[in-house]
Amino acid sequence: MNLKGLYLTILIGESVPVPAPKYLMESLDNVEVTHSDTGRSGFQITFQAGRSAKNMQDYQLTESSLLNPFNRVVLIVTLNGTPQVLMDGIITRQELAPSNEPGASRLTVTGEDISLMMDMDEKSEEHPAQSEMIIATKIIASYARYGLIPAIKPPFMQDIPLPTERIPVQQGTDLEFLNMIAQRFGYVFYVMPGPFPLSNTAYWGPPVRPGKPQRALSINMGPQSNVDSINFQNNALAPVEVVGKILDRSSNKLTPLQIPQSQRDLLARATQKKKRSIQFRQSGHTSQQASARARGIMDASADETLTSTGRTGSARTNTSRASPSPERARVPLWQR
Repeated sequence: MNLKGLYLTILIGESVPVPAPKYLMESLDNVEVTHSDTGRSGFQITFQAGRSAKNMQDYQLTESSLLNPFNRVVLIVTLNGTPQVLMDGIITRQELAPSNEPGASRLTVTGEDISLMMDMDEKSEEHPAQSEMIIATKIIASYARYGLIPAIKPPFMQDIPLPTERIPVQQGTDLEFLNMIAQRFGYVFYVMPGPFPLSNTAYWGPPVRPGKPQRALSINMGPQSNVDSINFQNNALAPVEVVGKILDRSSNKLTPLQIPQSQRDLLARATQKKKRSIQFRQSGHTSQQASARARGIMDASADETLTSTGRTGSARTNTSRASPSPERARVPLWQR
């Protein structure tokens, strides 16, 4: 599909996605993509499903196996000659909406990113003598068939337990376990499409805040506006301080928490003169483990202090020649 210098390429297939056939692209009506840096991202593709001047067959798309659930879909946007993978995901749902109006019937397929496949099978598995970082790397590597490239950020504390003392045990899906061990450090886990087609970056680490300087977000500026809507929030009750003592498992002594200095952006924490304090009530840890988890709780709470939400159209944001259209993809501001 070509929209004034903006090209959309769709790869689709059961195992290895290939370029979508001509009849599928000619029926394309709308593409919507939602990216998230705290969970699964998703996509929705709508096709004209009824008769047309080029195709008099009723609901031909419903007979195509390309749109079956659990097929893989790759959406690539090429702008000014530069391709970018917009989504690499799995179809999870089909919806057919017939209509008596000519050309108004629609077939919609909805899907989620590749991390969906990490959430399909519950497991009971041991990970002896392995830290959270090693476990995350091992689990991500087991999904290499989906082009997952590990992007692992070492936590500020490496805990490699002795098998004679403790063995980490996974009870749940790989995705649930990755999220659980990430939360211990205030980390996040998500899958980003790219950097090239049929590849995905599996990120396990602190929320990504800094980045390359971007164009200013402008609203109510006439033709210079690049934002449809934007909203800023400051939640004074979000940040917390963790206090208390811990009964060290290794020494059996009661010791105060020694919380390491946060490596996060100081912006959210600097805006608060007063914070709520909560008691650290977890048990069965060493002093080092307890302090690391307390740091993770505080970091995660600071992430919710200053937030911004908004919506921008990629076609209008990136090129002045392309006008707004119902066919444009929607992406959140953090992904710009």
